[in-house]
Amino acid sequence: MESNGGGGGSPKEAAVVVPSSGDATLGGHLARRLVQVGVSDVFAVPGDFNLTLLDHLIAEPGLRVVGCCNELNAGYAADGYARARGVGACAVTFTVGGLSVLNAIGGAYSENLPLICIVGGPNSNDYGTNRILHHTIGLPDFSQELRCFQPLTCYQAVVSNLDDAHEQIDRAISTAIRESKPVYISVSCNLPAVPHPTFSRDPVPYFLSPRLSNQASLHAALDATLAFLDKAVKPVLVAGPKLRVAKAGGAFVDLADASGYAVAAMPSAKGLVPETLPRFIGTYWGAVSTAFCAEIVESGDAYLFAGPIFNDYSSVGYSCLLKKDKAVVVQPDRVTIGNGPAFGCVMMRDFLSELAKRVRKNTTAFDNYKRIFVPEGQLPECEAGEALRVNVLFKHIQRMIGGAEIGAVMAETGDSWFNCQKLRLPEGCGYEFQMQYGSIGWSVGALLGYAQALGQDKRVVACIGDGSFQVTAQDVSTMLRCGQRSIIFLINNGGYTIEVEIHDGPYNVIKNWDYVGLVNAIHNGEGRCWATRVRCEEELEAAIATATGDKADSLCFIEVVAHKDDTSKELLEWGSRVSAANSRPPNPQ
Repeated sequence: MESNGGGGGSPKEAAVVVPSSGDATLGGHLARRLVQVGVSDVFAVPGDFNLTLLDHLIAEPGLRVVGCCNELNAGYAADGYARARGVGACAVTFTVGGLSVLNAIGGAYSENLPLICIVGGPNSNDYGTNRILHHTIGLPDFSQELRCFQPLTCYQAVVSNLDDAHEQIDRAISTAIRESKPVYISVSCNLPAVPHPTFSRDPVPYFLSPRLSNQASLHAALDATLAFLDKAVKPVLVAGPKLRVAKAGGAFVDLADASGYAVAAMPSAKGLVPETLPRFIGTYWGAVSTAFCAEIVESGDAYLFAGPIFNDYSSVGYSCLLKKDKAVVVQPDRVTIGNGPAFGCVMMRDFLSELAKRVRKNTTAFDNYKRIFVPEGQLPECEAGEALRVNVLFKHIQRMIGGAEIGAVMAETGDSWFNCQKLRLPEGCGYEFQMQYGSIGWSVGALLGYAQALGQDKRVVACIGDGSFQVTAQDVSTMLRCGQRSIIFLINNGGYTIEVEIHDGPYNVIKNWDYVGLVNAIHNGEGRCWATRVRCEEELEAAIATATGDKADSLCFIEVVAHKDDTSKELLEWGSRVSAANSRPPNPQ
């Protein structure tokens, strides 16, 4: 009856016995609600407290239970799924499972992702009895798990009786969708199979009324913003990561077209707006921005940031040369102009849409960009058999993602952040990385979930460092069981390179693995998988040709052997600035 590890069976491998009664059950209601909000896959690790609940999830025709190798990866998979589908779900067991998944829930909270975390809880008769249960810390108080989840979720439901179970489940799921944050639902292990009059086999679907702008506040914000922008000579427009939660990507594009402004994206907003926009100038990331992008943004006399998050990473150790009095900051429900005024109850999508109708076109900043722009030089040609450089790897990845089959690029925390930022995404190609939380190992589970949500028609390209891969490698197994066709580039440079550039030490060197051998062992002749190791450009070209040709129906794993000091210049700059921010001495007392 263990929870940690093990990876549950595939959804249809074994017959599941469910009640034949015509009465609807709690488990059936929860399963149907998940389907209604757009969840087709629940990422799960079985444990004795959630087994009956898993039976009911499996019995729902529109739902598949994907057994993962551990709870952390199940949570990461639900995170990736939510990025692609708009909502994700995972199911684990009490405390040992719940505390294991907690790190992934924290990441989803920081990234504003609606994630439904379902936990199989103790028997309802055990609450308040002073009994000590297994899978706990040995105290009769069962609230430890709940208390751990409270700061990392926007709603918590402990379902230990049937009378209010319907209300608690519905409120939890609807709150996750409305707030775009994770929620926690604990269901006592003896309740999923019990019918109750409040449940229906086909419950009335949710109707979540959209949040509306206060019209007076909206118009006041528009008037003040137009006055601010129209007097500027070189205004610019910058996309931020909260465009996703505000569902304002389309409105941002309308504003970009109407305004004529030069358009940039913060690093964590990459993929949220098309990079094919006619006046798109790249990633604004302070000192490590796309060439000539920071100069245009920071020299502007007005900049509109739509949904920004300014933290130490996105500001490169607080070194961005932005002035608050020049900024219009549009958050999902609030607009602030310079040092004031601020306007609340203004929905970002409404504001950007209306602003697009009234803004005066001004292409000055983009005209300046065209004057100073110098195309990047060509990479020096590699000699035959020369050790592969990372910039050569990404030259070939750039060529590859132009293919119609590539649906998204995923970058793990590390130098892949900086190298992937330089990729120019074709129309319709998504991009994901976890910048706010930055948990190494996130990408393996997230890749599993994102690819599952995307389906078989599109492939996902993931760039993962060796150190990160060692944290969560097991769920390559689950990708194979699900028949996924992702292409993983494992960049083997012998350690935690991003941390080396912040603060070096022997702890940043890791034990080298035979990564190709590991993936082949996981494959074990079951499913479609192809793995290879490349050390030079010729081998890389051949590997990409195979991955996109003969092995296009397979999960492809390409280990790229790189020198330990082969890093992007952006990481060198970023690392030194973040190191300086981290090492600031204490303020005088």
